[in-house]
Amino acid sequence: MGSDFAAITAAHRRMYWSVQPSQLHAAVLEHTRLGTALLGETAGRCRTILAAALAESYLLAGRIGFFDLQQPKAAGSAFVRGLQAAGEADDALLGAAILAHTAFIPGWAGHREDAEERMSAARTYARRGNAPALMLAWLDAVEAECMTRCDDTRTALRLIGHAEDVLAEGDTDEPCPVWMDWFTPVRLAAFKGNTQLIAGHTAQARATLLAVLDNLPADDGKQRTIILGDLAAVEAAAGKPEEACRWANEALDQLSMTWYAVGMDRIRDVRKRLHAWRNEPWVRNLDDRMYGWGTTVSALQR
Repeated sequence: MGSDFAAITAAHRRMYWSVQPSQLHAAVLEHTRLGTALLGETAGRCRTILAAALAESYLLAGRIGFFDLQQPKAAGSAFVRGLQAAGEADDALLGAAILAHTAFIPGWAGHREDAEERMSAARTYARRGNAPALMLAWLDAVEAECMTRCDDTRTALRLIGHAEDVLAEGDTDEPCPVWMDWFTPVRLAAFKGNTQLIAGHTAQARATLLAVLDNLPADDGKQRTIILGDLAAVEAAAGKPEEACRWANEALDQLSMTWYAVGMDRIRDVRKRLHAWRNEPWVRNLDDRMYGWGTTVSALQR
């Protein structure tokens, strides 16, 4: 029973990068309801396997709710249930991953102290679970993004530098949990490029993000949208509106294939930066695409 449930959980995890978020979210939520009901009917090793898979399912539900559907309250509830299931499984690394994800909620809202407290808890669980170097670097990256959102890019860049050191000095062949498929050294560089952009280090951000784009896997459509949006923002900040629109249009091309609400937010931010050039033809063309039928309907469906 536990193994069958875990197999479906793994299938949902792999689908995250390609399936319409609202459809996958519904399937994952139904799966968590089943898992919760089954948990009361199992014991021993089967219960541990089931509880770990249930925790992973709730983590995925929270990720979709927060990043794809922009429903932080629902995501927070999923994370709490996931943490409870991780406790049933006594899986410290799952607990660390879930707690770090909960830090995004106050972090993105600019509530620094709450984000820091949740990251402290996540690091505690990571130590208990002897987290591998890649996971420790990811924790730095999460906190760096939260600090960036809280307008402390200096601390964020320091954390990213520490993460780079962890990866350089640690055992990168050390196995990570199979469910931790959202972070790589390339993803760390993506975090860095965004923080450099927000810190005003335009030239450094451009170089970092172009290198990320060159090394990003072809099937990583959601992250590609983020990188393209950030490159558009770099050129807007550099006073190059036509180049900014070119990158923004590439991001919209990617969004038409793989919808990602956070990616669309990046493009909206770029458009705000382009306000001074709003009457130029390339900006008007961007507006026509941003408010086309496909993107508008996708935005409403999230």
